[in-house]
Formats: sequence, structure tokens, C-alpha cells
Amino acid sequence: MIKNLIFDFGKVLVDYDFEEYFRKQIPDTERCRAFVPILQNEDVQNMLDREEKPFEEALQELIDRHKDFEHEIRVFMEHYPEIVKCEMPGMRNLLCLLKKEGYRLYGLTNWCSKVHITMAQYEIFKLLDGQVISSEEHFIKPEPEIYERLFARFNLKPEECVFTDDRPENIEGGRALGMEGIVFQNAEQYERELREIIAKTV
Repeated sequence: MIKNLIFDFGKVLVDYDFEEYFRKQIPDTERCRAFVPILQNEDVQNMLDREEKPFEEALQELIDRHKDFEHEIRVFMEHYPEIVKCEMPGMRNLLCLLKKEGYRLYGLTNWCSKVHITMAQYEIFKLLDGQVISSEEHFIKPEPEIYERLFARFNLKPEECVFTDDRPENIEGGRALGMEGIVFQNAEQYERELREIIAKTV
């Protein structure tokens, strides 16, 4: 029986847009196009999400490697939470409904320590019964350790959980440990697939 619903944060509970944010910060189109890949790449994002070094220290090292873009990196450092635009449409109402139905709701996110600023800004996070954040664990999805931290911290059985994330590889990481998953597209699609999984496990 499904008792626990696990949610990624970015592109599931809240929406963000790196490129839109940087277009506002850097009016020069060519400079913006040259700068965005410096930050919006898997190696840098994984480094920030894992946060084995403090956020500011990691970005200072990036500045040291990209002196020409020091100003832009510092803007990113100081205004990082502004990348998040809004809650994902329909998700807060859906989480309220699922909570009323008796499901426990948890977060599992790859995010730097600035995530707590975002969590304080959006009401949807108040609906969670707990969360595991990569920058606090120094593991990132889809590494098995971060899922295991979630199970251990909240005494969860994987077979009683459904996890949703916008990245298929993160869903597969959970499935490898026995947790069902849904690749998130939107609130309607998520609820439809969730109800199908629940119906099969009753």
C-alpha cells in the first residue's frame, strides 16, 4: 500500500528558468549567450548541489577560472534565489488534497544551501512533512545514498513510496532501491499516474 509521496523541488514543486533570469541580468545578448554555459552545465550544478565546499567558496573558485565574468558570477551568487519564478501550476492544491487523503509528503532535492530561502518564500513547502536536501547530505540524485538517507530519516519503506522527479535518471535511481516513480510533466499527468499506481497496490 502506498503511504508516502516523495517530491523533487525544481520543475515539480516550483519552476525556475536560468536563461530567462540571465537575460534580465545581462542585456548584452552575445555576452549572455557566452556566460550562461559557464553556470548552466552539469559539472557546476552538481558541484553546487553536492556542496562539499560552501556555496560562496565554490563560486569564488569559478570566478578564479573565469575572471572575465566575475561581475556576472557575483550577481548569480548574490541573487541566486531569484531564479525561481513561481510554484508549479496546480501542485499546491494537489498536495493539499493528497495530504487530506492521509498521505505523508516528503521532499528529495538536488539543491544548494540557498534552497532554504526559496522554501521560506513559497507556501507549498509548508505542506511537506520533511525533506532531504543534497547540499546537506553531500550526495546527489541518482546516487543511492541520498535515497537511503530519506528512507532512514523518516522510517520509510521504499515499496510504500512513490517518487516524482522531472529527470528520468533520478526516477530510475529510486526504482533500483524498490521505490516506484513518476517522471513529472505537469500536475494533471502526475495525479493520473499516481492514482493508477495506488489502485494497483491497494
